[in-house]
Amino acid sequence: MNHTEMMKTIKEPRGISRRDALKMMTLSPLAASVLAGGTPTSVAASSSEATGKIVIVGGGTGALMALARLRQALSKSDITVIAPNDKHIYQPGQIFVAAGEYAPEDIIFDNTGYIGQDVTWIKDEAATFDPDNNKLTTKSGKTVEYDYLIVATGVQYHYEKITGLTPDMIGKNGISSVYLSDLAHGTADGGKMTHEWFKELHEAAKTSKPRVICTQPSTPLKCGGTPQKILYLSDDFLKRDKLSADFIFASAGEKLFSLPEIDAALNKVQKGYGNITNKFGHELIAIDAQNKIATFLHKYEVKGEYDAEYKEYDMVEKEEEVTLEYDFIHITPPMYAADAVANSPLGWQKGTAKGWLEVDRETLQHRRYKNVFGIGDVCGIPMGKTGGSARHQGPIVVGNLISVMEKKEPILKFDGYTVCPLKTAYGEIIMAEFNYDGLAPSFPLDPAQPRLMWWAFDLYSLQPMYRHLMLNGLM
Repeated sequence: MNHTEMMKTIKEPRGISRRDALKMMTLSPLAASVLAGGTPTSVAASSSEATGKIVIVGGGTGALMALARLRQALSKSDITVIAPNDKHIYQPGQIFVAAGEYAPEDIIFDNTGYIGQDVTWIKDEAATFDPDNNKLTTKSGKTVEYDYLIVATGVQYHYEKITGLTPDMIGKNGISSVYLSDLAHGTADGGKMTHEWFKELHEAAKTSKPRVICTQPSTPLKCGGTPQKILYLSDDFLKRDKLSADFIFASAGEKLFSLPEIDAALNKVQKGYGNITNKFGHELIAIDAQNKIATFLHKYEVKGEYDAEYKEYDMVEKEEEVTLEYDFIHITPPMYAADAVANSPLGWQKGTAKGWLEVDRETLQHRRYKNVFGIGDVCGIPMGKTGGSARHQGPIVVGNLISVMEKKEPILKFDGYTVCPLKTAYGEIIMAEFNYDGLAPSFPLDPAQPRLMWWAFDLYSLQPMYRHLMLNGLM
């Protein structure tokens, strides 16, 4: 099936039978193998007789996956969803829109069919949580009580924390951000704007050698590999026409990837391009869009006094502000939990996870409020801000919630699975799958090797599987 035919399949109405869904798996035998190998623990096949009012806050990936499984697992469900969005955005597709492989409409579809007539849908957002009294208040002032709560509020992008930057500046003066979207209203402009940014960069490279900066902040990120995906794809976009630019990857981190195998592979990728400079420990804090100057807080260490007892030097932390001129800049904004969670008793109160939902990293049950569970990006756990994580978390959350409803202890455990399809060039992806213990590939191939078949899987198979199978709780 070619790309055009696949897009026709994607755009068809949501209604699809289990038989047709399974047929779709044959679009990619590789995809079938991967998803079969990586299928998370399922909820028990028999319906539970447990009862209670369940409220799910959120209308994104995690929320819909949990909802679908709850509707299957409970014989008598009483579920309320609090979410403002009629439209659903396939957020990983923003990268392919930026690359010119998808059209914007290929990643936006209707939310209504996933929520269902048997579910109470409050088209609003949570403003405050009162878990001590098992209730919450929406932005419109409505009080909603619950017996059990699933928090799936995702992340918030905070462009304004970069001095001089506002969201309406994205897409102008050489500034782009693939993340730009309004989930509440079902708009995803970041991919489209970034594709225009690609084309403007391409045009500039015909007569000059532009300086391009791609940034990565210190906060947890939705799909942490995205800044590098834009870096490599925009570089390759030029390379294919024998054009070039000077690229800078300015990251608040100290390496390209946390896992040494993937880090080494990405360093090799960069050497292949030959025009990328890494500036680690550099976090974007301000931007002068008119003069195209970016200011970074550079944190680093220097040797202090020599400790004769331990036979080593003390390391002294330093910081300085560094300004860099640019022609084009792709900005990844700082990301935080939704204010309603961060400002409530549900959020972690201290440490690096402060403000994110305080759940046990294995059971995904709240550590203090046992009738509360979390799923997806909002969870304050070491890993898990990807759609692949949410897919693995879904059966854990639902299975453990039903156990609690049945007055049992939650026993299912999330292993930290996450996946980052690192697009290192057009037609090449490093499929980095890992969990709390390290690499966890679903397929018996070197996970650090860029491969065309992963590109084909991600581009042609994953979106319809996500839309028709994953969001319906079928895998």
